Amino acid sequence: MARLRGFSLLYYDLWNEDSPMEIRRNNQHKVYDIDPICTYPRRRIIPEIKRNGFDGNLHGILPYDFFKAILSDSRAETLLKSGNIEHLRYFLSRPQVLDRCWNSYKIAMRNKYAITDISLWCDLVYLLERLGKDLRNPRFICPPDFKAAHDLYMGKRQVQLERERQQQHREWEAERLERERKRLEEMAKEKDEYIRKKAAFLNLVLTDGLIIVKVLQSVDEFYEEGKAMHHCVYANAYYNNENSLILSARIDERRIETVEVDLRTLKVVQSRGVCNSNTEYHDRIIKLVEDNAEQIRKRMKEAA
Repeated sequence: MARLRGFSLLYYDLWNEDSPMEIRRNNQHKVYDIDPICTYPRRRIIPEIKRNGFDGNLHGILPYDFFKAILSDSRAETLLKSGNIEHLRYFLSRPQVLDRCWNSYKIAMRNKYAITDISLWCDLVYLLERLGKDLRNPRFICPPDFKAAHDLYMGKRQVQLERERQQQHREWEAERLERERKRLEEMAKEKDEYIRKKAAFLNLVLTDGLIIVKVLQSVDEFYEEGKAMHHCVYANAYYNNENSLILSARIDERRIETVEVDLRTLKVVQSRGVCNSNTEYHDRIIKLVEDNAEQIRKRMKEAA
């Protein structure tokens, strides 16, 4: 039973005093975490609660959590009646741990095993589970020397994790090598494909006496051109452009500009110097290439 709550960014326990008392959804909201000391002193306990182990002591557990647990979960009732209050508090705050460890816990209790540290004992169960041990075997879950057993299985788990880590690294390395193999195969294929497609132009050289313009001979030359000229002729794989012919304009083997010709129009699409700049020879290079467009056309016809 509760009144309506007001909406606030800072406080969630503001109650609307004029609203009626009604049965409202709890949804495990913190506003309902009422300290038992502040509850109304007069109370009547239904028989089911007494039957399930309640003797008037909430044992420091919030009333809602306590009553809901002993009325709806037989495991909580068992813990309460057996007097394992510390374990009850621990499991109520960690329901997933209770689900995971309960079967082992029952066997430990059946063997009258004294669990002095419930959180550490649950850690042991997790270790045994990950190591593939039988979680119903008292030999594992009820060790005479708990600390020694915990340390033993923790060490085994660390060895297991190290093996898994090494295996994962081996798999990553195998994947990396496979990617590298495929990349090298693709690069070799691209190199062969470039030579096959541009074979008709590979010995083409144009000159006006000072400037020499020649076709890049291989994918490796694209790499050297891009590296020397600081542009993207290699990075953007211009060697894969079927309708482009890439040439390097030079003076005495010194790179001046990189030229792209559209093989459909035989016009210069772009001519770029270092860092995509235009040099003093820019217009002269374009004129030299376009004036010799017929040589390119002739080679295209011969290759057809």
